[in-house]
Amino acid sequence: MEKFFKIKERGTTVKTEVFAGITTFMAMAYILMVNAGMFSSLPEVSYNAIYIATAISAVIGTLFIGLLANLPLAQASGMGLNAFFVYTVCFGFGLTYANALTLVLLDGVVFIILTATGLRKKIFDAIPKSVKAAIPAGIGLFIAFLGFQNSGIVTNDEATLVNLASFNVFSGNATWASIMPMFVTLLVIIVISVLTIRKVKGSVLWGIIGGSVVYYILGFTIPGFYDGFGDNLSLNPFSAFGDFGREAFFKVFTEGFDYSGYLANNSVSSLVILIATTALAFCLVDMFDTMGTLYGACSQGNLLTKDGEVPNMNKAMLADALATTVGSMCGTSTVTTFVESSAGIAEGGRTGLAAMVSAAMFFIAMFLSPIAALIPGCATAAALIYVGILMIKCVKDIDWNDISVAAPAFVTIVMMPFTYNISYGIAFGLITYVFIKLFTGKVKEINAGTYVITLLFLIMFFLTH
Repeated sequence: MEKFFKIKERGTTVKTEVFAGITTFMAMAYILMVNAGMFSSLPEVSYNAIYIATAISAVIGTLFIGLLANLPLAQASGMGLNAFFVYTVCFGFGLTYANALTLVLLDGVVFIILTATGLRKKIFDAIPKSVKAAIPAGIGLFIAFLGFQNSGIVTNDEATLVNLASFNVFSGNATWASIMPMFVTLLVIIVISVLTIRKVKGSVLWGIIGGSVVYYILGFTIPGFYDGFGDNLSLNPFSAFGDFGREAFFKVFTEGFDYSGYLANNSVSSLVILIATTALAFCLVDMFDTMGTLYGACSQGNLLTKDGEVPNMNKAMLADALATTVGSMCGTSTVTTFVESSAGIAEGGRTGLAAMVSAAMFFIAMFLSPIAALIPGCATAAALIYVGILMIKCVKDIDWNDISVAAPAFVTIVMMPFTYNISYGIAFGLITYVFIKLFTGKVKEINAGTYVITLLFLIMFFLTH
């Protein structure tokens, strides 16, 4: 263990690594419930199936990054990318769950090729800094918007498209039964924030668990709340594996390449453009998210090399690409390195042994799906909103005094929640950037790759909208 993970060389101990691995798991275990809840809105797949798919892909991805890169990081289905998968690719573009998995598979394969050939760096350089800095913030707003919608706090409105749900019980517009879940969501956001300020490890998970307890206690105050509660409740942990086998595992190969449903209302050319641009969006977001997380987490733990680089960067990126490929086969969205790994690093994690412990915890969690299924949507909605809070902080790195920087960044950020689509935010950010540079005589500042990516997005808009 010492020889493989270089524990003493990095100034740590086995005990410290074990605690760091457990801390990282506690900080990101919420993804099991949140991802399953998000995917269960699709008609083809259930909560249980995605819970197992998420857990398996987390185990495999975390093992990859620990064994290949020897870094104390963990991987799972990325927040933002899962929303893109469900709400944009499936509900927005009209692809089936299995169709969307083929795009994730393509993302993984392309990511592997880009990492192996060194093209990854060229694509990364093709995205202007203003857009790169804005992508996490846009995703954060989009995720938070989803959380407020899922909790019922933000509702549809014919006149303004969005509105605040009624809390007025005196006028009859609202009842305690409708207000209670929203109350729990707001309470959980506050609890998570307070626990984080007090440096409690796994604050998101504890907030979700605490909110769930409050939700079921308050359920006794609502007549009929528990009617039929146990009718569909199964305490058999292996029933979820059956759902996983029937609904998710290898669906990318058995059903994914049948695009007949999409082609019934669209042309072949639009499908080709859709596949190219959407897979590119998956890959870009995955790549930027992973790079940012690697640098941020490693710098926090003083793990960067003398040149300021992430140790074993290419191996870490390869682990991410391999995990995404395997995740698509399991039936879940893009697998990426989680920023919550910073919690384990803050606990003292310095080697891949911490990742091994996190992977073991995710394996154990696979058999706890009956308990996880009891987590109400109002509690996981709070986790989405809190993740949005964490992701918005990158706006401080944007130079708002320079309009050539601020305009593309702002457009990138706002177009994601406004259009309910992450890739549209990236697209409009790139388009804004390119035309501002063209009309201000700064053509030489535009990377050739930026032209190519922007052109692909323009073709998508003209052929699919």
